Amino acid sequence: MILDSFKLEGKVAIVTGASTGLGQGMAIALAEAGAHIVGISSGTMGETQQKVDRLGRRFLAIRADLTSTEPVEHIIDEATEHFGRIDILVNNAGIIRREDALNFSEKDWDDVIDINLKTVFFFSQAAARKFIEQGSGGKIINIASMLSFQGGIRVPSYTASKSAVTGITKALANEWAKFNINVNAIAPGYMITNNTAPLRADESRSSAILERIPAGRWGRPEDMKGAVVFLASGAADYVNGFTLAVDGGWLAR
Repeated sequence: MILDSFKLEGKVAIVTGASTGLGQGMAIALAEAGAHIVGISSGTMGETQQKVDRLGRRFLAIRADLTSTEPVEHIIDEATEHFGRIDILVNNAGIIRREDALNFSEKDWDDVIDINLKTVFFFSQAAARKFIEQGSGGKIINIASMLSFQGGIRVPSYTASKSAVTGITKALANEWAKFNINVNAIAPGYMITNNTAPLRADESRSSAILERIPAGRWGRPEDMKGAVVFLASGAADYVNGFTLAVDGGWLAR
């Protein structure tokens, strides 16, 4: 039956940025589909763990600062030691810095590129090596953005990083499909998250954004559930290198 292809029983998923927002929502979705969760965050993940526990799935919390690649190998090793394997990686952790391009600092550029792009690549590399070692394939899901397709305003490093995420998603899919590793991305639209708090607080910007969204509302973390479960599941075994927009129709306008 087709619905069986979406089940994730016995799978182990690493979700970065799992403490709140989209990361928490996707971790819960994967657990609802049957997966055990390795949550990664620089903060506490008590709420996420409680929600996963209530679903009868196991949750391993690993505190890590992903502004550098240093923790990546340790996370892969700890997750594998705890669960015996890994099957899914969701590269969700990211940051944004807002400033006019004329005044944008090198530090703000490097900070955003390091976590949004460099860590995403090397985490994917480490996970792929583990998938190949296991001989069972795997799923990598990168979190892109509307700014993977558009230029944005006052967020040059974020736009650069998210545009690059779609590029490396394609590049890695090309190389790793032969190992039964699917690499895809999700591009959330304008979601209710910490990153969009300044936009939502600006009445004129918020109104302009809502006017363009055919669905007529900001997205919510639960809107990501179907996309992440699909791309993490056997139902997406022949989907490679694609960036799926979950945007309420923003890009269609």
